[in-house]
Amino acid sequence: MPSLIDIRRRVRSVKNTQQITKATKMISAAKLRRAQERALASRPYAAMLDQVLSNVAEAAAQSAEGEGHPLLAVRPEKRILAVVVTADKGLAGGFNSNLLKMAQRFLDEHRDSQLSVELIGRKARDYFRRRTLPVHGEHLDLFRMVRYEDAERIADIVIERFSKAEVDSAYLFVNEFKSVMAPNPIMTRILPIEVPKTATRVDYIYEQKPEEMLGSLLPRYVRMRLYRALLESAAAELAARMTAMDAATSNAAEMIDKLTLYMNRVRQASITREIIEIVSGAAALG
Repeated sequence: MPSLIDIRRRVRSVKNTQQITKATKMISAAKLRRAQERALASRPYAAMLDQVLSNVAEAAAQSAEGEGHPLLAVRPEKRILAVVVTADKGLAGGFNSNLLKMAQRFLDEHRDSQLSVELIGRKARDYFRRRTLPVHGEHLDLFRMVRYEDAERIADIVIERFSKAEVDSAYLFVNEFKSVMAPNPIMTRILPIEVPKTATRVDYIYEQKPEEMLGSLLPRYVRMRLYRALLESAAAELAARMTAMDAATSNAAEMIDKLTLYMNRVRQASITREIIEIVSGAAALG
């Protein structure tokens, strides 16, 4: 049976941990609102970009010049690039592990192809550092403040590799912000670009040729998809951490109650034993 001092030390340790988890939860909750607003605000822009791209691509398809853009080229997937977006920190439940498992399953299914990875976040870097896959690039500390310039820089790296036929396709793995309770790990192909189909047909008046406009829209479309992925991941990470720390704080409180009850029982048993020893000693003397 552990001594009272050991139990008190453990209670004190759990209380200290509870203070940390509670503070982490409050910090995540304070940051979540702004991150959520940024993620949700990007969705209408992305939807409008899909619509514009669809209509411009349809107009460009009527010209023979509009069918040869390198970002639309579909090739046999002999060389595949996986862009994996994780967090830089842990303490977020299964936020990172579930996404990495999805990416690993995809890579295992395509092991016959020539694979490479572009990693965003320390957790992805640490995971693939222990694997044999070639890592083309590592991008860390982007989630302190998600900036379009960072997404543009990474997207241009992926676009350049695809345009030079160094890779035949590029897939994006990211946690989409679905709700505060559960992030949604998703996989999407970002290259070659599959022109979105929209129900709304708009006849634009073009000052330049549609195929020229399409050529400028396609790289912007990839950059925007990656930027939105970073925003979604940032919001989903904070929501996952807030939920995980809330559960940890509740578990700590439950553990403190159990340890306190156990400590009281040990102390009561110790007092009872001492009383019995005193009574027995008195009886022996009498």
